Amino acid sequence: MPDSTATAATGGSSARRGRPSAWRGPAVDLGQQHPRHGERVIKVLLIAAAWASVAVTIGIVVSLLAPTVTFFTHVGLGDFLFGTEWTGGFGDKFTWDDKSWGVLPLVVATFIITVIALLVAVPLGLGAAIYLSEYASERVRKVLKPVLEVLAGIPTVVYGFMALTVFTPILAHLVQFNTIHNMLSPGIVMGFMIVPTVASLSQDAMSAVPLALRQGSYALGANRMKTTLRVVFPAALSGIVAAIVLGISRAVGETMIVTIAAGSRAHLTFDPREGSQTMTGFIAQIASGDAPQGSPVYYSLFAVGALLFAITLLINLVSIRMVRKYRQAY
Repeated sequence: MPDSTATAATGGSSARRGRPSAWRGPAVDLGQQHPRHGERVIKVLLIAAAWASVAVTIGIVVSLLAPTVTFFTHVGLGDFLFGTEWTGGFGDKFTWDDKSWGVLPLVVATFIITVIALLVAVPLGLGAAIYLSEYASERVRKVLKPVLEVLAGIPTVVYGFMALTVFTPILAHLVQFNTIHNMLSPGIVMGFMIVPTVASLSQDAMSAVPLALRQGSYALGANRMKTTLRVVFPAALSGIVAAIVLGISRAVGETMIVTIAAGSRAHLTFDPREGSQTMTGFIAQIASGDAPQGSPVYYSLFAVGALLFAITLLINLVSIRMVRKYRQAY
């Protein structure tokens, strides 16, 4: 009969040399048993979607490039960007010298309406986001947030007619309008339109702030309002900035509201009580008409579109920089 001590010693020596001992169970293979073809398909689809967005952007640039270059062979870049008179539009046949191509009135009108929209959307959107994130119960949040996001689904042409037929007569009792078209009404209505964008994204950013930060603030004696404004709001600042910049992009690119309610006459004015045509309004007017291909007004359409594309791109670049600057990782 073998000595148990020798056996233990032999077993221990075998274990030290790397051979499995008798008491160990079978080895378990933790590697992947079967190839997951579904994940590969999803990965390919996601990559294709990313490259499709890049391809669309490149396609827009290419489609705008040749007509825009043709436009600037006849009109100086300085005259286009800083000219104070824009008379390009429909009418009899005319040459390049018969019209003024200063785009500044269109840019100023776009800027004024966007600022008015932000003055409406940012306070209302952030207020709604703070309430939904910090004060509302789960039951109230499930009801109010979908109702708020319904505003984003209303067709913009409806907002345009509301600005023209509802808000303008109401505001006429408070301010004096020279014509039925003005920049104040479409700016206010556009602000209501982008409230869901600002509110929803800001609320998501605030809800992502860890609960431990709130609890630490409460432990130091801060109330809910101070915690919201001094802890949660700064922690979610990158997401809030992204929401506001997205609202700016939406306001700059809005077409139907300004086409219906802001007017179709481009003139340089800083008075929101007066009407003036925006860049998107001009594009809608010319694109919906019969602009002869190769005419000056045809090429001006692409020049204004290229400028609008450049402004939107600049806004997005500023947004990315600000988000990276204020981003906090937890």
